[in-house]
Amino acid sequence: MCNEDLNHNGLDNGFRKQIQKLKGLAKALHCPTRWDIIDIIGTEEAKTREIRKKLGSKGYDLGKSGLYYHLSELREAGLIEVVDYIEEGRGAPEKVWKLTREEIKIKLVKDEGD
Repeated sequence: MCNEDLNHNGLDNGFRKQIQKLKGLAKALHCPTRWDIIDIIGTEEAKTREIRKKLGSKGYDLGKSGLYYHLSELREAGLIEVVDYIEEGRGAPEKVWKLTREEIKIKLVKDEGD
């Protein structure tokens, strides 16, 4: 069994940070809804409303708060970002989202010089 309480003793701080980042990515990507969001904004920017509409056409029944939860998890992991705000009528401006990267590389072994 793996003991999470050991906090990766014996590893240098840089490698610990990589492990924490990997955990954040795993948390953000564990959900199929988030993979569909990535698919929607993978090739072009999209407004929150557009993302919600496209998810609805895929069979999702997400309210605004549910969608924002998924978007915030992806943003916290550094996978998506807000690139613009669009003012449309009253209320808060609508966010425009984009993917920050097309791939994730994971290095499992340190180089000799690291």
